[in-house]
Order: sequence, then structure tokens, then C-alpha cells
Amino acid sequence: MMNSEDPFVIVEPVSEAAPFVLSIPHCGVDFPTEVAAKLDPELTGSPDDTDWHLERLYDFAPEMGVTMIHAKYSRWVIDLNREPGGKPLYDDGRIITELCPTTDFLGNPIYLDPDEAPDDTEKERRLDLYYRPYHSRIDEAISDLRTRFDNVIFWDGHSIRRLVPSIRPEPFPDLILGDNDGKTASRRIIDTAVGALSTGRYRLNHNDPFRGGFLTRSKGDPENGVHALQLEMSKDLYMDETETEYDEKKAAVLKAHLRAVFERLLEEVR
Repeated sequence: MMNSEDPFVIVEPVSEAAPFVLSIPHCGVDFPTEVAAKLDPELTGSPDDTDWHLERLYDFAPEMGVTMIHAKYSRWVIDLNREPGGKPLYDDGRIITELCPTTDFLGNPIYLDPDEAPDDTEKERRLDLYYRPYHSRIDEAISDLRTRFDNVIFWDGHSIRRLVPSIRPEPFPDLILGDNDGKTASRRIIDTAVGALSTGRYRLNHNDPFRGGFLTRSKGDPENGVHALQLEMSKDLYMDETETEYDEKKAAVLKAHLRAVFERLLEEVR
């Protein structure tokens, strides 16, 4: 059940529920009034670090029985895929935005006044209002499905610009599957995902350069039947070459591929 105060959107399955939860934590573009007042309006009008239109790309999923949850608010309010205590996900020198970011991916400040950046009290407020409800709702969905199924897939969907020099100097491959080096899902599920994603026109990397963020790492519990996978994809696969507008033709091809991947995973998990 969802109400208008929730900091997320739940799209319930439109067919019989499947053992599959889809999370899209970075597609939100809204800002609470009190946060927006402190941010650079030239940046918040179109927040560049958004995983644009992923909820539209994945809109086939509820027809397959998948429970979909996606964020309302921008990751610049609070990043739902970061460790709540602020511990970095990677230690290889790449720029990693914070739990409550103060810059964009390229290092540009997003606050009008640096002194207005969130302190510990403000971070805790945002954790309570936006972060914990999102994680709790996922936990609830997974727990409910585990009462009916022996195994459940948790899929965390992301997209990124083809080239982000602050993360790495080379362009990203088409698709990057992350499972924290095999820790967040069973070998059987991982092999199924790799095999299904590799079938087709797209170049796939596995755990390089993304192993999965905090959502994948915290939800994955394969010994207890919860198999968490993160898929990162380059935005130009479903958007125009400027990576600003949704491209129906490109998206249709990618949707068909993702649907086939979900079908294969559901066959395996059932």
C-alpha cells in the first residue's frame, strides 16, 4: 500500500506476483522545498546525475508479476544506494558522491552556500524521511515474497553517462552486472544473469567497474534465498546521443532484451 506522503512510488504487479523485486533508486527528480531553497536552481532544474527515464524503460516489469519501487526525490537529496553511515563503496581513487551529495559527479558544487551543506543532524533527518522508508519498503516486499517462494530476485536498476572521467577515463561498456564479486546471489543465479545479458548486441562487464552499491550489498542474502543483482547501463542505449531525451526506438530494443533476461531469471528462480 502506498500513500502520497511516501518518498517513493510502488508499482504493484498487474499479474500474479512473481518472486522478483525491482528497485530504481536514482530516477527521482523532485526536491523537498526546504532542500531546493539551498541548491543551485540552474542545476536542480535538470539534475544531471539522474538515472533518467529508467522507470519508463522498465515499465514492462509489473506485467511480469514484478514489484517495482522507484524514488521520487533526487539522489542529491539523499543517495538511497549509499551506506547510511557514509562509508565509501569503493577505495580505488574514483570520485564517489556522498550520502547527501554536495557536488555532482564532475565535482561541481550543488549548494549555493557551502555552509548550507547538510550537517549530521540534517543527514539524520533525511535518513528518517527519505532513506529508511525506501529500504524498509523493499525489505517488506522481499519478506512477503519469501513467505510464498523459496527464492526471490532483487534487481537494482541504474544508468550512467557513457563517459564519466571522474570515475574512470575510458567509456563504460553497455551493461555492467554487479553482485559484489559473487557475494549477493547464488552462483546459479549469477550465471543465469550473465548468460542472459550476454545474449544479444550489448557488451557486458561483470563487477567491473561497479560491483553493486549498498542496496545490492545489503539486500543480497543468497543463503536465505534472496539473490541481489545490480545492472548499470550506459544511457545512450535508450536515450539520444546527447543522453538527455528518451529514444523510443533504442528503448524498444533494450526493453525486449531486459524482458528476456527477467524471463530467464524467473524460470531459474522458480
